[in-house]
Amino acid sequence: MPRNVPSFAERLQTAAKAKQEKLEKLRTTAQANRKQVAERHAAMAELDKARQIRTAERAKKKKALAEEREGERVAEQARKAREAAEAKARLEAERIAKAAAEEALKKEQKAARDARYKARKGRQK
Repeated sequence: MPRNVPSFAERLQTAAKAKQEKLEKLRTTAQANRKQVAERHAAMAELDKARQIRTAERAKKKKALAEEREGERVAEQARKAREAAEAKARLEAERIAKAAAEEALKKEQKAARDARYKARKGRQK
């Protein structure tokens, strides 16, 4: 019976050689992975920078929109206050005009009453 069974030393040598080949393969893979990882990190950094720029632009637009809305709100409040003041002034003028008209009517009525009284007194004499 032929013996093709490797000896202990041969098995150790074969195992060491396989281990060395695995390490070499792992090193080459690790170097390739390092390059890929570096590229991914660079791409992620660019994406992060672009995201920060977009976020800053959105914040600027939001702030400008808020300022514009605040300006519109202030203008609307001023317009409402002006309209309220005009309405108040108009009502006051109408009240004064009405009071003056009532006063004139009362004077007219008194003058008419006095004239009737005078006419009656003139007839009685």
